[in-house]
Amino acid sequence: MTKFDLRISNAKAVLPTGVSDMDILVKNGLVADLVPRGAAAESAKDVDASGLHVFPGVVDAHVHLGPNITYPQGPEDVAPETKSAAAGGVTSLLAYLMTPKPYHDIFPVARDAMAADSLVDFGFHFCVVSREQQEAIPNYAKDLGVSSYKFFMNFRGDEGAYLGLPGNDDGFLFDLLTSCEDAGGMLDPHAENIELVWRLREAGVIEGNTPLDSWNLNRPDYVEADALNRLGFLARVTGASVYAVHTTSALALDVLRQGKSSYDNIFVESCPHYLTLDVNSPCGTYGKVNPPLRAERDREALWKAVADGFVDTIGSDHVPRHRSFKEKDIWTASAGFPGLENLLPTMISVGHHQYGLSLERIAEVVSERPAKLFGMYPKKGVIRIGSDADFAIVNLDERHEVHGEEQFSAAQYSPWEGWEMKGRVRSTYLRGSKVFDVDTGFGGVKGEFIARRHSGEAALEMVK
Repeated sequence: MTKFDLRISNAKAVLPTGVSDMDILVKNGLVADLVPRGAAAESAKDVDASGLHVFPGVVDAHVHLGPNITYPQGPEDVAPETKSAAAGGVTSLLAYLMTPKPYHDIFPVARDAMAADSLVDFGFHFCVVSREQQEAIPNYAKDLGVSSYKFFMNFRGDEGAYLGLPGNDDGFLFDLLTSCEDAGGMLDPHAENIELVWRLREAGVIEGNTPLDSWNLNRPDYVEADALNRLGFLARVTGASVYAVHTTSALALDVLRQGKSSYDNIFVESCPHYLTLDVNSPCGTYGKVNPPLRAERDREALWKAVADGFVDTIGSDHVPRHRSFKEKDIWTASAGFPGLENLLPTMISVGHHQYGLSLERIAEVVSERPAKLFGMYPKKGVIRIGSDADFAIVNLDERHEVHGEEQFSAAQYSPWEGWEMKGRVRSTYLRGSKVFDVDTGFGGVKGEFIARRHSGEAALEMVK
């Protein structure tokens, strides 16, 4: 009889087909078998998961790391944020590298920093900001295993200067889409028409009922929707796959539905904060983000789009800048906030317990679908024989309060401060080894780099 390394007994496993009572057997870091409870099998270690649900490890495809969210360079950029990931059931993340320098030079620095201190597996997206980078896209996929690329549609003129990034235009966007299509990759654009924002600035500040409402009114939903409309059309013309990151509003969803009605390769991401926070939330400047938090009606529209399958994925858009960058007025506070640790808990607490989302749908949007779209499936994103033994073991009914200073991100705050979450990650396993336990802390597991040759349509074709 084969001796397995690990058995997770009495589990309620969250599979694509639904929740099943079964035992999970692990050998050499892979799911070796799924067997009925109590079936004969010898294992070196047995974990009793009675009363708990086993989700596939979360695949967070939207993470920022490093000084001023450029790229990870040392332990201070990696260790606290990947602890936060593991504590939230995240076992794989894709971090955006953002620099005008050649990525063949930057990639080894970021990869080595992550390999030294990451507790979870990792890959990268490259933010493409120059002609040299755009022309290197075929080599990025082939040589470096990076097949997805970000483009800031709002970085025109000097808008990206604070990050050291040059301005761009639609001609560059068109060529970038063409390069992505030729290389079997995907573009992940930040969609905002900054010229409309400039126009609003020139007309004078619009004051809202709250600071977050003011930020929303001065960067309104049509700024995002207009850019998405343009993006969908140019994707259709070039044949490129595009991934609409951090979709915020009912209007943005309408535009994306129109685009997808005539072109399939538009994929939609939203984030926990757009699903759970709005302009009236008490988090104040801690909730400043681009695009902004919207109205309650937009939250409701997003939940419907998650439930009906239109939204493909949920990513955290984690930004680990310290809380001191946020403790200013709404106009000078930095945008973005930490979210890795709260991604799965918010989807369970609000999505499942309040909106009735099935557990398999939650697993699909936070694990399976991002793994498929970004060329990691079936190695990642699912509990099935032959896949990596990555698990988030969850007590669906356990309640806990969110306190930023108690979470592991170096940011030391959370826009969900004081929230009571129903549903808690009890432990997280990476390739069959326990990387986090709520009672005993962190294990000695190290994350590994995930090379991805294809993303978008090209990646989906490989798993059909």
